Amino acid sequence: MSSAAAKPARPGWREVLRSLRQRKVMVMLLLGLSAGLPFMLVGNTMGLWLREGGIELTAIGFLSWVGIMYSMKFLWAPIIDKTDVPVLGRLLGHRRGWMILAQLVVAAGLLGMAVLTPQGGLMAFAALALVAAFASATQDIVIDAWRIESADNGEELSLLSSAYQLGYRGALLLTDAWILVLAAKIGWTASYELIAGLMGLGMIAVMFARESRSAPAATLVDIDPAREKLGVSDAMVLRWLAALVFGVATVVYLVVAHNVWLKPWGWDDAAFAVGLPLVIWLLIRKPGNGGQPVREATWSRPLVRPLLRFFDGAIGPLLMFFRDHGTAALLILLAISLYRLPDFVMGPMANPFYTDLGIDKATVGAVRGSFGWVATTVGVVFAGVFALRFGLVATLMLGAILGPGSNLAFAYLAHHGGDPTVFATVMVIDNFCTGFAGVALVGYMSSLTSLGYTATQYALLSSFYAMPGKFLKGLSGAAVDGLAKTHSLLDAYSIFFVGTALLGIPALLLCFRLAMRHHAPKQGGPA
Repeated sequence: MSSAAAKPARPGWREVLRSLRQRKVMVMLLLGLSAGLPFMLVGNTMGLWLREGGIELTAIGFLSWVGIMYSMKFLWAPIIDKTDVPVLGRLLGHRRGWMILAQLVVAAGLLGMAVLTPQGGLMAFAALALVAAFASATQDIVIDAWRIESADNGEELSLLSSAYQLGYRGALLLTDAWILVLAAKIGWTASYELIAGLMGLGMIAVMFARESRSAPAATLVDIDPAREKLGVSDAMVLRWLAALVFGVATVVYLVVAHNVWLKPWGWDDAAFAVGLPLVIWLLIRKPGNGGQPVREATWSRPLVRPLLRFFDGAIGPLLMFFRDHGTAALLILLAISLYRLPDFVMGPMANPFYTDLGIDKATVGAVRGSFGWVATTVGVVFAGVFALRFGLVATLMLGAILGPGSNLAFAYLAHHGGDPTVFATVMVIDNFCTGFAGVALVGYMSSLTSLGYTATQYALLSSFYAMPGKFLKGLSGAAVDGLAKTHSLLDAYSIFFVGTALLGIPALLLCFRLAMRHHAPKQGGPA
């Protein structure tokens, strides 16, 4: 009589605390700092510098488009997965070579912006900001891949995600708040030069990091140059080209429409999300051909292998995801897309709510920058330690409760006016829960990626999870206005916040289902 294999024992608290001293945790902290430093310097902080320099608001609005690079990074993530950096890749390894290159370009871009200044030539200044943003988005891709590949297990992955979040949020605090104090004392040029120099901390971290990829990237399709027959016809190549043009054009339109034209998300976007994969699948699939051999490509033969390589890099990650997770793939994607829905829907109403409560923006900023920041830090750290002690799935479940549960604190605040003590308490609760849930989701999404497609799959998942929330958050104002017709304004807010918390129930149920699948005993064979 055989017994089921015992599950490995969870580490005790002493082992958990000892793991915090690992070299890779400190490396991840510095890499998170390096990833966060450029974000505001090519975004909101740059806009403030431009305005103080007398630049027109129209121009500032146009220059904010450089931030679109962060939304489009999944487009070149396949290149990061499949190619090495010349020279640096050979010396440092695949991931480390890309990281150093990206950090050098970010530092050069920020330094160029500091030396040139907006007054030295706005077009050249904008070009340097675009270069810095592109390199920064590239750095994000590689750091995410290194974080995922360096973890020995899912629990350690959450710990590394916490370290990354700590470094990243510290960098945002520096470049969004503290830099204003620096700029007032030493000027914008010296401030940007200082931040460009701090990118060196990320480079030092790369030197201490171990290369995470020890084997060549896996491929999903067979691209053997020795094969004489590829089993591809000219008509199939034409359909592949049509799929490529249609897919790229649609993705570019969606990114530009929502990040440049600021078009609100609507039902047409939902149609795109469903229709685009279906159309592309119909175009790229091989015909059955009734068992007859495929007529080999003639004039299009030189295009076959490049298209197959593109297919492997761009479409392969999705196919690999469904192959690895089988029937649970749709369940996983649905859980991810709904996990942060309460936060997204509530988000647009938070600042108007503070105004309607009579809380001035100085108080909001002071509480967020002090109590809120500390609470976020504690939540991030606690999520990493909790995952290491109790597991990634347990952390995901708790985050699914804490995330939407914090929205109920806002409903409580609506009935206590602008009481500063209650407001500070609510900010602490919200920031702690948001920090915890964020790490839980990032850790879980990271654990879903496949070797060879790490960067691409994570870039796709991180873009995918926000889509439903971005669509529904546009309806938040209409919801409060509608409730205000039959209730007082603050009661309308309270009901709305409770409603957003209830939006978290489907995600909680889906996470519970995922937890059941995770803990289900493996079948050892027929009875």
